[in-house]
Amino acid sequence: MDDSHEPTHFYKPETSSVIKVDFHSHSIASPDGSITGKQYQHTLDQGILDCIAITDHDRIDFAQTVHKQLGPAIIIGEEITTTKGELIGLFLQEKIEPGQTPFATAEAIKAQHGLVYVPHPFETIRKGISMDELKRITRLVDIIEIYNGRAILQSHSRTAIAWAEEYHVAQAAASDAHGQRGLGYTYTTVETMPSINTTLALLSNAHVTNHRPPVSTLLYPKLNRAKKKFLWNSM
Repeated sequence: MDDSHEPTHFYKPETSSVIKVDFHSHSIASPDGSITGKQYQHTLDQGILDCIAITDHDRIDFAQTVHKQLGPAIIIGEEITTTKGELIGLFLQEKIEPGQTPFATAEAIKAQHGLVYVPHPFETIRKGISMDELKRITRLVDIIEIYNGRAILQSHSRTAIAWAEEYHVAQAAASDAHGQRGLGYTYTTVETMPSINTTLALLSNAHVTNHRPPVSTLLYPKLNRAKKKFLWNSM
């Protein structure tokens, strides 16, 4: 994307009663992601989604660039590798360093006034936070992902919902898309465009949608890694 362009707003006005938000996606900046800036723009422009968090693995630079282009329709996030699974920081200003404990990671997100979001909790195939670790950071958690668009082999939605209700934590659904075709199937609908100051209040009255994406989209992470490895080795 060309940084010289003026920001173009594709999101719906705040008077809209239907804002479809995806809090978890991976761009070409992730080792296993492939969504480009133009594809994010197309997804917003076509009304497939109205707001998307770019949550690349252990980096925020690409998200910052696309946010600069598309404004509040893009949330700057990061899926952070901790010593005991992954956590997402939303509405970040600076990169959170990986390799810290979940507690230290959550505190670092809070230090930026960001939101602590728990992706694919309790999963073992992917790097989900365990129940024991989640209990250690309960007071720091803002949002837990109750539906993940790629949770096919493992799904702990019932457990996540029960935990959220017990501890009064906001709930969300997200695609975890690693390619453009994975967007628009699993998302959260809120009343107005979310911001750092309004997201939690909006989620108290949100609706979640969880439709299975095309099976082929589940192969994106491995295919993307293989493609990038091939291109790197051929240079």
